Amino acid sequence: MTSIRRYLARTLMWVLATATLVAVTAAYLITDHELEEILDTQLSLHTRIVAGQIEAGMPREAYARLAQRLDIPDHQAQWYEDGDIQPESGDLPARLYHEEERKLTLGFWNTDGTPRLLGAEWNDSGPFPAPQEEGFRWEVYDEQEWRVFSLYDTASRTWISMGLRHEFQSEIAERVALNNLIPLLVLLPLLLWLMGRIIRRGLAPISALSGQVQGRGARDLRRIETRVPRELKGLRDSLNDFIARLGETLERERRFTADAAHELRTPLAALRIHLDNARAGDDASLAKAHVGVERLQRVVEQLLVLARLDRPGEPTAHTGPIDIYPIVAELLADFWPLAHARGQHLEVLGLTRLTIHADSVEMSILLRNLLDNALRYTPDGGCVDVELSRHQGRPQLIIRDTGPGIPDALLDKVTERFRRASDQRTTGSGLGLSIALELARRQHAWLSLTNRQPHGLEVRLVWETPGVPGKWLTVAIPALPATGTGRP
Repeated sequence: MTSIRRYLARTLMWVLATATLVAVTAAYLITDHELEEILDTQLSLHTRIVAGQIEAGMPREAYARLAQRLDIPDHQAQWYEDGDIQPESGDLPARLYHEEERKLTLGFWNTDGTPRLLGAEWNDSGPFPAPQEEGFRWEVYDEQEWRVFSLYDTASRTWISMGLRHEFQSEIAERVALNNLIPLLVLLPLLLWLMGRIIRRGLAPISALSGQVQGRGARDLRRIETRVPRELKGLRDSLNDFIARLGETLERERRFTADAAHELRTPLAALRIHLDNARAGDDASLAKAHVGVERLQRVVEQLLVLARLDRPGEPTAHTGPIDIYPIVAELLADFWPLAHARGQHLEVLGLTRLTIHADSVEMSILLRNLLDNALRYTPDGGCVDVELSRHQGRPQLIIRDTGPGIPDALLDKVTERFRRASDQRTTGSGLGLSIALELARRQHAWLSLTNRQPHGLEVRLVWETPGVPGKWLTVAIPALPATGTGRP
């Protein structure tokens, strides 16, 4: 794409040239129209004045004297008597008063249309055509176009016509247009220079803004504070917003990399120690190594899920009406062998059909993380209940366990990444609740955590009414009032 400066210069130059052409053309057309009205008025007025000087029975000497006064060099007026040309001589010499008189002349005709007296320029190619009616008309004579006004004088029984060559009117209109064009052509270089200066000055803020961005290093994520015109304020603010989002993304990536490296270092070191002990003959270390592999596998899986959710530009989940009960039943069936091996009791309470607006895949991941956490922290022989119900017309899901719960001081921090409760006897990565919170946000649901009495944890998900999406919230503490009963 060409530069804005060249585009503006080229466009404004064409606009200026077009405006000049339009102005000159308009001046010509307007002048030509106004001149036609003015000259028509003059023709009408002078014809009436001449008609007032003609009397019935004017002597031949008067016509001869008039013909002599209408003479111009190389063009004589003609007085027609009984159809024969009879030039009259007088005592007044023919004289040219002005060069433009060649374009204005006068003629007289009898009632029957025969010429009586024709001025100069109307005799070169025979007599000028006689008038047929009063008023204005255009007449072509000797390859020249004439504007003619005709009048019939009843007293003298004479047709009188006065004509003006159209060339006279055109020349005046052209002179006016040319007089308008010449100053514009003289000023055009100055206007182009001023236009270039104005464009350069107007684009200076863009250059300054570009310089601020271009001169920055790869790690310089400061806000752009350059003062810009109102038209560039939106661009500057958008750049600042982009820089802020980029900084957040880079910070999230750095934090994720550091936390992942820290979290993976421990199980890998432990796994190596157990494998070294197994090679030394300690059979019990193989079981411990197996547990370490499982923990490492879980950490890697959750890191991959978290990385996908944190990926910039990750599209929003494709929500739609789904029944959550089959998803819960399928997950409980998956977890039942693990729960049965530890003597844990799994149960679904409440509604057997609950429609929400969510993405079924992400909903399954969300509930799997919540159920996995509940089962991991619930001791052998404990209970985990899943209740489906409605609260104030909104769908909700509650997971209650009989584990140790979470210290009150950590309730508002436990959803942070790699944050775990003080009870470290259970293996985990500290990512389950972080993933659950992010997925809850994407599903437009509220997520709340509260401790139960005498012990245990209650996790509650509340959605907006199906078909009426609302704003999602972060962890709400304290939780919404409990509904229904679960196992103690």
